[in-house]
Amino acid sequence: MDDVVVGPVNLAARVDEALAVQALAFGLGEDEVAVRRHIVLRHLLNPGAHALGARTASGRLVGFVYGMPNDRAHWWSTVVEPYLRGTGTQDWLDDSFVITELHVHPDYQGRGLGRELITGITDGAEQPRSILSAIDVENPARLLYRALGYTDLARRVHFPSAAKPYAVMGAPLPLLRREGSGERN
Repeated sequence: MDDVVVGPVNLAARVDEALAVQALAFGLGEDEVAVRRHIVLRHLLNPGAHALGARTASGRLVGFVYGMPNDRAHWWSTVVEPYLRGTGTQDWLDDSFVITELHVHPDYQGRGLGRELITGITDGAEQPRSILSAIDVENPARLLYRALGYTDLARRVHFPSAAKPYAVMGAPLPLLRREGSGERN
């Protein structure tokens, strides 16, 4: 396989390529991709929004992450706030960097790219903590988030139009690193 490099990416310019990765990784249909295209482009206009991409030596995008400082007025926050209030963790919506999307092409999963993408983007965050939502099942993504220090803030969170419930997770920054890897803790 090609060597893969993680670094800044102009996600607005490569939104269709990124959404093709997300569609494969997340099982999205064409209609869902079309809706998400507009959402991603709108998100990238928010102050502090930025993205990293995982690119092969030939320049092919095989993974991406983007996020931004959380804003309680954003749709995501308005949906998760009652669930967080129910667990007494609603303060996590303040002064947090939200991971909006993180996806790696299935052919490139299991190589540490998700870890490199999320730690890379959060290392640049000015906020002291990070939040995200993930499908509320035990899967490799949730295991990765836990290994990085994310804990469940609320579970069984239902987003309109999402068939499966989600968990909202939060972690102090910087994220945890693997023991013995030479990475800073």
